[in-house]
This record gives sequence, C-alpha cells and structure tokens, in this order.
Amino acid sequence: MSDQSTDKPATVSLGDPVYSSESEKAAVGQNSSRSSGIRQKRRWWRFSSLSRRIMAINLFSIIFLAGGILYLDQFRAGLIEARLQALQTNGRMIAGALGEAALGEMSFTGGSNYFNLDSRNIRRVLRRMSVVTGIPAKLFDREGVLVADSRLLISSGREIILEALPPPDQRSRFQKIYEESYDFLAGLIPNSRDYPLFPTKHSLSADDFKEVQAAMTGEASGVIRQTEDGRLMLSVAMPVQGFKRILGALMLVENGDAIDEAVRSAQITTLTVFSITVIITLLLSLYLARTIASPVQEMAEAADKVRLGIGRRVDMPDFSNRQDEIGDLSVSYRQMTEALYDRMDAIEAFAADVSHELKNPLTSLGTAIDTFERVKDEATRQKLQEVISSDVKRLDRLITDISSASRLDAELSRTEGEIVNLVEVTDGVVGLYSGERARNNVTVEVEISTPEILIEGVPGRLGQVFRNLIENAISFSPENGRVLVRVHEEKDFKGQNWVQVDVEDQGPGIPENKLEAIFSRFYTERPKSEGFGNHSGLGLSISRLIVEAHGGTILASNRMSSEGKIIGAKFTVRLPK
Repeated sequence: MSDQSTDKPATVSLGDPVYSSESEKAAVGQNSSRSSGIRQKRRWWRFSSLSRRIMAINLFSIIFLAGGILYLDQFRAGLIEARLQALQTNGRMIAGALGEAALGEMSFTGGSNYFNLDSRNIRRVLRRMSVVTGIPAKLFDREGVLVADSRLLISSGREIILEALPPPDQRSRFQKIYEESYDFLAGLIPNSRDYPLFPTKHSLSADDFKEVQAAMTGEASGVIRQTEDGRLMLSVAMPVQGFKRILGALMLVENGDAIDEAVRSAQITTLTVFSITVIITLLLSLYLARTIASPVQEMAEAADKVRLGIGRRVDMPDFSNRQDEIGDLSVSYRQMTEALYDRMDAIEAFAADVSHELKNPLTSLGTAIDTFERVKDEATRQKLQEVISSDVKRLDRLITDISSASRLDAELSRTEGEIVNLVEVTDGVVGLYSGERARNNVTVEVEISTPEILIEGVPGRLGQVFRNLIENAISFSPENGRVLVRVHEEKDFKGQNWVQVDVEDQGPGIPENKLEAIFSRFYTERPKSEGFGNHSGLGLSISRLIVEAHGGTILASNRMSSEGKIIGAKFTVRLPK
C-alpha cells in the first residue's frame, strides 16, 4: 500500500510551511487564529465576579432593611401620638387648676365682674404649673385674647421671655462624624409627612389656632404643625371652666425636638448595629468568596496550562481534604486530567506500535517485490507472489483492526448503554461455533447459573469480547477438544453484585510471565499450526478496552490439574451488575 501523489514539486523557502492542499492551508490558518485567541492570558480581577456576587447578595438584604428603618416613620408616629396624649392629660390638670384659681378670684357677692382669667394670680398659677410639667402654656380669655404666657416673666414692669438653653456638647469626635454622616443620609430621604406651618407672628390670638377655637366650644383637641425649618410643633387646647361656664382656653405647646431626638437616637443605634453587621457580613462574604473563588481560579489556571500544553504534565490543585463540593470538583478535575494524559500517552504509544507493525509487512513486501523483478526462476517467483499476497492481506488485516481499535474508544463514549441479557448474548455467540460451523471438531459448551442475567452495556461490543475469547480458545484447543463458557453471578465483600464470565480451553496454557503481556497491542503468540500473520494481535487488547469501558475487568490465568500441571487457559471477565 503506497501513497500516490500527482502534485508537482515546487520551490519552497526554509521558513515557509508546506501544505498539501488549499483546504489544509485554510484549516491551519483557522487553527492558528483560534490558537492565538485561546492563548490570551486569563485576566483575574482583584475581586472575582463570584466574589462580587456573594458580597452583593449578602449585603443587599441588610442595606434594604436599614433603608427601610430610616424611611419608615411608624416609630415617630407612635411617639407623636403618645406625646399628644400626655399633653392632653397635663392640659386637663392645668386647666382644672386655672379654673379653681379663677373661682378664688370671684367675690362672695356673686358678681361676675371678677369671674375672669386676666389676673396676676392666674398668671402665677399658669407659670408654676408650666414649670412643674415642663411644658410652655398659653391662656386665652373668652374673647380669644392672649392673657397669659408661661414663658413671660413680669419683673420691674418688663416682660422677660424664657428660652431653654441647649445642653453642652459632650460628644466624641468619632460620634460627631458618625452623626453628621447620619444627618446627611437622613436628609436624602424625603419627609413622609407634610404638616401645616406654626404661626410665628408677634401678636397671637385664638383665631390663629383652630384647636383654641374648638376649646372655646368645650371640645379638647390637638394639632400637629411644623416650623419653616422643619421642626415639629405639638399643641393641645383645653377649655378652662368655672361653674360649668367656659372662661377661656388653655393651649399647651411643645416642640418635637425630644421626639426627633428619640427617633434619631434609635436610628443611630440601628445604623451602628447595621455598620457592625455590614463589616462582619463583608468579612464573612470575603472569606466565603475566597474559599470558593480562589480554588476555582487555581483550577482554571491549571486547566489553561493543560489546554495550552504548557509542561509535559500539569498537576491540578488538590483540595480533596476540604470535604465539600470544591473538594469533589478538585478530585474530578485531577482524575479527568490524569485520564487525559493517560489517553495522550496511549495515543502516542498506539501510533508508535502502529508504525512499527506496519513497517514489518511493508519491508517484507518491498523486499519481495525487488527480488521478484530480479529472479527468473518460476518456482521462486511463485513463492514470492505468495509472500506478496500474504503481506498485502496482512496489511489489510492490520489496517482494518487498527481502524477498529482507533474508533472503539470514541464509539463507546458516544454510545448509550442499554439493558442487556448476558445469557442471550452468550448463547448467540456460542451458536456461531456449534454444529457444522465448529472448527477442528472443538465443542463449545455453556454453563449458566440463572436463565436471565441483566446488565447495562452495549450488546454488540460485549458479543465482540466473547467472540475474541472463544476464537482464541478454539485456536489453542486440541483436535476434538472442548471450550467451556461459564456465566454466573456473585457478590463481593463490599456487597457489589457482579457477573462473571469464564472462558476455559484445554490448550497448552499461557506462560506465567505473559499473563499480562498478552493484552498488549500487537502481541501475538500463536500455535505453530497457524500461518504467520493471520492475526494482528489486537483482539485481546480490544477486548480489554471494551470490558474496562463497561466498568469491568478481564484477567488471564492457567487451569491446573490436581497434580499441579497446566491443563488449559482461562479468561475471566467481570462486569458490574
């Protein structure tokens, strides 16, 4: 078999590659462009995409919760409602005291001229009650005129307005920075309530406050207002009565600084806990991301080295001691890489073996042809023709078996397994060597433990294994000999169910030092009765490949007599059930 080519020779420089065709040139160009794209170095950011996702997912719920706490004002509304109720309680108490003081101003004659709220005694009671409760108060008479204000002191004929001073600032620098940051963030959140403005003109009357007007009719009410700068103002108005007669209206006014401060303090405390939680969550996320992303990056870099062929053998990182999914992935990667390298070594060895096996018949064929042209003796030329014919057949058989062996692995990886009745497969193969089809009068018998033994596999390839073993046993069996095929089930010490198939012959056996070598590619050691070159030496090698692809094992051994003599060979195939 020779390679014929009609291409004309061409002058090619030493630096230019040689292509056999334009399609090969285009294919090489595509591969080189693809290779140049693949060989770009993988870029790793400081925080991988997986790390960023883990941190984002863990932080999202915390930030969302904190934002809800800052935005929702149920706590603030509850404090306002509680404070309005407290103002109403204090208002009733102060209004009752003022009513009693007004009655004290009335004369015993019952004249109504003295029954009013515009007196120094009333103003003293109002100021004293305001000091006790700590709430500024205003008093209006029946005409709606402001007659008393707890913030005004009468001294030497002058009015003095009392204003409470803010407490001294005793915050630390860190606390100031933190609270200023809070104020900035709180300012970004829109106010969820819009209250009416609190009157700020100098001269106030009952007409400026609807709650005072309601109190003049005997109804107590409260109103929430705010100043122009956004400060909260709470006010309640109570009727002041004497002898079931409304003398005027008492108005208690309180700013919402205490409420705002309570809300602010609660939110700052929440943000403090939130900040600590964020830091802890961030650290835990970084730790979690590093324990996941870092090993994945290491395995990806090692996989790139394997893909790009950097180094003869690249050791994949070993994380099997982690006892988690990353460890399982590491073990799988290492096993896959080892299988890949073993496959590459097997391909390399197979190519070397094929080259060596093809050279022998080619060399013999070339020698026979050269000699045939020079020899004139007809008998010698006849023998040379037989040699040439034998070498051509041997080459054809080698190429066929080599092609079958090279396709076998890929075919097994693509073929879907099915439920196979091993008894039917065995009976079908044995039937090929029974009756008139028997060779050398060798009888092939079957012993089966149960009528149905089911396994998962490829029936055609399993039948090929049994044919190879039976063919091999028949070729070594003597005239009128017997080949026994025994099929039975068994269970190992781990509880795993197996199917075992034994093929026994009555031949000369196998040398003890060749029990493993006979499964090597192109190994042949045939009986003298068979002509040279009738076998390629791939049968047992292919059988082992098929059995191992099914997760099983195949072994060779010798059958021994009671006297310790070899009485035949035995091949044992074990397949998982």
